[in-house]
Amino acid sequence: MRTTPSQTVGPFFAIGLVRREQHRLADDGVELTGVLLDGQGDPIVDGVIELLDGASGAWGRSGTDGEGRFSFLVPSDATRLEAYVFARGLLRHQLTRIYLDGGAAAEDETLVARRDDDGFRHDIRMQGDGATLFFEQ
Repeated sequence: MRTTPSQTVGPFFAIGLVRREQHRLADDGVELTGVLLDGQGDPIVDGVIELLDGASGAWGRSGTDGEGRFSFLVPSDATRLEAYVFARGLLRHQLTRIYLDGGAAAEDETLVARRDDDGFRHDIRMQGDGATLFFEQ
């Protein structure tokens, strides 16, 4: 019996996350943390978030932990990050953006990271009330 794509999707994300530290887009920067949530508001514990800072070309990857949390060290001068979300059940990753420092150019409030005591906080909700805006690729 041949397997279909939906039968072969994750959770395989831990593979490759242990080779080297990948959540640092900058050696010295600001911390960006958040939680990946499903449509019910429950944490997605085996997801992966990848960030790209188009201005510097820096890239990073963070797997979610047992509470759905992810974290990055991003360049201090970053204002817009492209975020790619990988999670079980998705046949294709989802693309969104994260705006730092007010996000004056943000298309939607769900794209704006909020400053907190340690840096920035930005939760990603896959669907439901308050769902993050995702873009076609």
